[in-house]
Amino acid sequence: MNENYSQILCIALVVAGLIFISFLYTTEPKTFAEVATKSQVVVGTYEINKEEQARGLTQFRAEDFAGARAAFDRADPEKRDAGTQFYVAYSYYRQGWGRFSNDDALFTSGLAVANSVVVLDPNFRTTDAALGIKTATELKTEFEEGLKITASDFNPMRLTRERK
Repeated sequence: MNENYSQILCIALVVAGLIFISFLYTTEPKTFAEVATKSQVVVGTYEINKEEQARGLTQFRAEDFAGARAAFDRADPEKRDAGTQFYVAYSYYRQGWGRFSNDDALFTSGLAVANSVVVLDPNFRTTDAALGIKTATELKTEFEEGLKITASDFNPMRLTRERK
């Protein structure tokens, strides 16, 4: 082998190693599985786990919201899919909603997820006919209104309102 070729090969290997090390440094994966998913995000081939998403939807519809969120987290570990994250936020809304009062901790968590959905896709609109709220912006507004204490919170007619 020519000496120039071996030097070029060594330089290429060093550059590839530096790129790999900088990738690991910037993404900070904790396991080898995370290395695979984070590299898919960088390359642009990231996809959600459809089986886990289907399991999450089944649990969501059965009103097992904590289980649904766990399944959605397994389906979208990088939190890059607006649809999956919308269901995560909606599960916080459904679990935290109450006739007398809302669970502020769940609504705060849901608001954070709804904000991330707006960042991922500002024009996101769900096609699920069973949901009363169709966009992330509407869901965000519901969370914000639910976290405020207003005079209407003490209205006895509030007991007749329906969950969306």
